[in-house]
Amino acid sequence: MKNKLDYALYLVTDRGILGDRDLETAVEQSILGGATIVQLREKDISSLDFYNIAKSLKKVTDKYNVPLLINDRLDIALAVDAAGAHIGQEDLPCAVARKMLGPDKILGITANTVEAALKAQEEGADYLGVGAVYPTGSKEIDKPIGVEQLGVVKKAVNIPVVAIGGINENNISELKPTGIEGVSVISAILGKEDIKKASEELLSIFKDN
Repeated sequence: MKNKLDYALYLVTDRGILGDRDLETAVEQSILGGATIVQLREKDISSLDFYNIAKSLKKVTDKYNVPLLINDRLDIALAVDAAGAHIGQEDLPCAVARKMLGPDKILGITANTVEAALKAQEEGADYLGVGAVYPTGSKEIDKPIGVEQLGVVKKAVNIPVVAIGGINENNISELKPTGIEGVSVISAILGKEDIKKASEELLSIFKDN
């Protein structure tokens, strides 16, 4: 399963952007529009709430056979039997996370330099999240890495690379020449009124370039 994953349109959740709209419905609409993988990202909630949201969302992703990844929380990923997890450079080391998850779960690592990317690859990461490529409101960053650095990291590794950070319908076409396998999106999907249509358009632009 892991070797055949499609990372093309990688949806990251943010209930804050959704406002009063339902998370499960929004994710389902994005999947219907072409989202190929979903990451549940939650901040500042209890472990119980995170668990319950993950369990509920997994019913949606399982319905469409789309992998559900959990951001940061390996314990939640294991508790709900998610497809895997995504961790950053300030979380547990990749090698430790791989040992905890086991060989069959998907493990993604955020890596913005060649050194970090190669280390993650060596320690068992299945894919890399590289960015923020552009300025983004979802996370505080010192400086976007830009498209050129994205391409440099992509060329250095043999595992799939997903671009993250500030990606939308206006800049997504700039990323395809780097050879990346996918784009990670939050507001360009969940911030739109028609989530299904927004997903379709992003996927079409990415795959047509």
